[in-house]
Formats: sequence, C-alpha cells, structure tokens
Amino acid sequence: MSKQGLVLDKVVLLGRTFEEYVRYFALDPEALRGGSVLDVASGVSSFCAEAGALGIHATAFDLIYDLSPEEIQSRCEPDLDQVTRNIALAKTYKWDFYQSPEGMRRYRERAYRTFLADYRTQRGARYVTGQLPRLPFADRQFDITLTSYLLFVYEDHFDYEFHKRSVLEMMRVTRSEARCYPIVSFEAMPCAYIEQLQADPDLQHLTFEKVSTDFEFLIGSNSFLRIRHR
Repeated sequence: MSKQGLVLDKVVLLGRTFEEYVRYFALDPEALRGGSVLDVASGVSSFCAEAGALGIHATAFDLIYDLSPEEIQSRCEPDLDQVTRNIALAKTYKWDFYQSPEGMRRYRERAYRTFLADYRTQRGARYVTGQLPRLPFADRQFDITLTSYLLFVYEDHFDYEFHKRSVLEMMRVTRSEARCYPIVSFEAMPCAYIEQLQADPDLQHLTFEKVSTDFEFLIGSNSFLRIRHR
C-alpha cells in the first residue's frame, strides 16, 4: 500500500520557531522564566535563541552541534527544499495554520536563520553536542525537557528500545516533566510505542499522559505526551 504521509529517507534538518513550540507544547513563556529548559534534538530550531532573548535559560542538544555554522547552513536549504516539495503531495496535513507549503517554508527559514545567528556566538554555551539515548547532563539538571519531531514521529527509523532508553535518559536529567511532540507518525497514525512504554515494568516509576493542544498540522498531532516522575 502506498504511503499517504510525508516520505523521508532520513531525519531531516528542519527548524521550528519559539511560537511553534509554544503551540506544540502548550507552553506558558512567563512560567518558564526563572527555570531551566532542555530542548533535545533541537536541530536548527530557534526556540533556544528566542527563549534566551526573553530571559529564559534554555539549552539545546543535538548531534549537529559538532559542525560549523557553515556546514550546518549547507544542509538547511536542501532539506527544506525536499520537505517543501514532498509535503505538498502528502495527504496527512491540515493547512489552517501555515496556509500552504510556502507558508510553512517561511517559518522554517526564519527558524534556521535565527538559530544560525545565535549559534555563531553561543556554540558550546547554549548548544551542546551529543546523541540520544545518552545525555551529557547531571541528574535532574533541568526543570522541563522538550523534544519535537524525533521520538514517535520517526517510528520507522528508531525502534522501541531506542525510545525506551531515550525516555529514561530524558527523565534522568529532568526535575519536573518531559514533553514530546508529536505522538503520531508521518502517516498520521498513533505511535505504538506509547502503550509499550506505559506497560514496560522498567518505566513504572514514570507516568504518561496525553495532553490536548489547540494546534494540529500533521493530522492527529493535536496533543503532546507529558512524562512525569511518580
């Protein structure tokens, strides 16, 4: 059966803005001030750059942060071209917010350009290199941890064990809660790993809750997964 969703042969380098994060995760920016936020698999998102400008202590974590700004920039446009072209053919999206593939592209361009400007001055400070399922941070170092468009949505790229180890590691470094978005695949199907995580005896010290939001681009992506310590 042919796929109806966005078809990707790799994890693409796309950025999201602070505005989009607020919508994805139902964040209260005022409540974030005075705390610490970790953005896992942040890529070229501008969340941390924009959060820093608002006085929010935010740290971005991604494999690409061992690359120079020039090396990262060389990947942004090709990946964005690929997604803009392919997403127009997909049947698993609602265009209420972005209006069109070009409207979405404008958000993605603004995100990676804002990111790059900040990365050039804050690399090694706000931006920490590494790869899930390991995080180079202390136990309970952050108040809240966010991850978008890696876990669950790339269900066909990362197996259950990767998801389990990643969740355990994210919660190790988190005092309050982690939020994951979206929790459907690119085929707009609920990720089967969530029920497995909830039933896994190694994760019974954690709680999992689907929280509704008022944002939906990928069909069915109007909720995030909240994970807390019992």
